[in-house]
Amino acid sequence: MNRVPTIGQAVTKSKNVSTFVAFVLLVFFSACDSSVVYEENHKIEDNNWSAEKPMTFLASIDDTTSAHNVYINLRNASHYPFSNIFLFLNTTFPGGELDRDTLEIMLATPDGKWLGEGLGDIWDNRVLFKKNVSFPQKGEYRFEFTQAMRLNPLPGVMDVGIRIEKSN
Repeated sequence: MNRVPTIGQAVTKSKNVSTFVAFVLLVFFSACDSSVVYEENHKIEDNNWSAEKPMTFLASIDDTTSAHNVYINLRNASHYPFSNIFLFLNTTFPGGELDRDTLEIMLATPDGKWLGEGLGDIWDNRVLFKKNVSFPQKGEYRFEFTQAMRLNPLPGVMDVGIRIEKSN
């Protein structure tokens, strides 16, 4: 005799199928970009970035012969008050050496149009920082970003991150 499933059984089955599909898509999209060596993003608390709260990333690099591209990921809200952002980036090498960069990243055109990919009032930017660089040492690299704007805390910054991928 064929049993007709109850509403509860149908909903449970539907949830299981949805969970499975979501898992398969996650695995599929994660496996698509094999050139990524490291990528991490940190959320800025209350979307107000204090200069006293640097964002720190620890990347383990094993390949010292391949060329890599290094990107900075930034997410800002439309109420961010400037068209650019200045950042200090301290890079500590596995041997303890320190390198410091001052960066300016443009987030909007002179006429006020936001750059990057937008959805609603949120804008994502992936900006090339260094192209075709080789890491000189194997080991853990520490990347520390500090906002270097005159306004502190800096409103409208939602996330900061770094992405390292092998060059093609």
